Amino acid sequence: MAAKSAGGFWSKFRNVTQPETAAGFDDSGADFYQSNYDVGDQGGQQGGYSYGGDVTGDHFNDPHGGGPYTGQIFQPQQTYTPCSSQCSSSFDDEPPLLDELGVNFQQIWQKTLTVLHPMKAADGCVMNETDLAGPVVFCLAFGATLLLAGKIQFGYVYMISVLGCAGMYALLNLMSAATGGVSFGCVASVLGYCLLPMVILSSCGVFVSLRSVFGAMLATTILGWCSFSASKIFISVLGMDGQQPLVAYPCALLYGVFALISVF
Repeated sequence: MAAKSAGGFWSKFRNVTQPETAAGFDDSGADFYQSNYDVGDQGGQQGGYSYGGDVTGDHFNDPHGGGPYTGQIFQPQQTYTPCSSQCSSSFDDEPPLLDELGVNFQQIWQKTLTVLHPMKAADGCVMNETDLAGPVVFCLAFGATLLLAGKIQFGYVYMISVLGCAGMYALLNLMSAATGGVSFGCVASVLGYCLLPMVILSSCGVFVSLRSVFGAMLATTILGWCSFSASKIFISVLGMDGQQPLVAYPCALLYGVFALISVF
């Protein structure tokens, strides 16, 4: 009974709603927007709107006034000019990194040989160039050999080096005022290279005790070696003939402090 009553209800519902739906559809058709669009109108004007260019061909007009674009849509045309060989970014024409940093191993070797041979004449042109690569290496080697001997003196080495370079720079400029003076970088470079014999002294302190007669004699020899080499280079750079003892004395005072650090 329930199934029959349900079937009858739905049949009556369809009979009532179907005519209303059809009638509503017929009435709504009258409210559709009547457009004047013509299928044959394929030009720049479509539906009252202007596209500002020709869109029917194989190219499009540039809206910025640059002329027509002649390339295909899926095959764009190359619009840039390749760089010529003159502006090529090749690394072959660039100088080596060590030259840009100012590291010249040939000059470092020449200055080292000048220090190791005290009787050899110093080349003033080579020694006048500011080169701090070698002095930094020798200062680090001096501090490292002191560390191997059980002496942590990096702070003293740094402080004495800066103060010594500043004092020698002022003194040499006062003594060579007539020749034009010397730069601070040149003074630091010469004093740093002449520290190499002191590295030998601190290296000997790693294996033997320098608090003896042998250590005193060795320290005195190294001290004279450093002072003589530094004064010889300063004399050749500044052209101060006959004034080497005056320059060697302050150099001996500076290197004497390093000798005391190495011995004690």
